[in-house]
Amino acid sequence: MTYGQIARLAGSPRAARQVVRILHSMSKKHHLPWHRVISVKGKISIQEDSSYHEQMMSLQSEGVKVSETGMVCLGEYQWHPENIID
Repeated sequence: MTYGQIARLAGSPRAARQVVRILHSMSKKHHLPWHRVISVKGKISIQEDSSYHEQMMSLQSEGVKVSETGMVCLGEYQWHPENIID
C-alpha cells in the first residue's frame, strides 16, 4: 500500500506524512508491517541507508521485485483493500 492509501482508509486523505510518522515511531512496539508501505510513485522513500536496505530486503523476502533504485511495480503488487469481497 502507499502512505496515502492508509491515510484515506483512516479517514484523513491528506495525512500521508502522519502515516510516515506513525509507522516510524510505533512499528517496533506494535509489530506493524511498515516495510510494506511505499510512496505513491512506487518507490521506497526512506532516506537512511540501513532502513532503506532493510525495507528492500524485507519486501524481496516476501517475493516482491524491487529494482536497484528501490522501485516496486504498483500495478503488480499494490494492495487495494477496498476491492476485497467478504
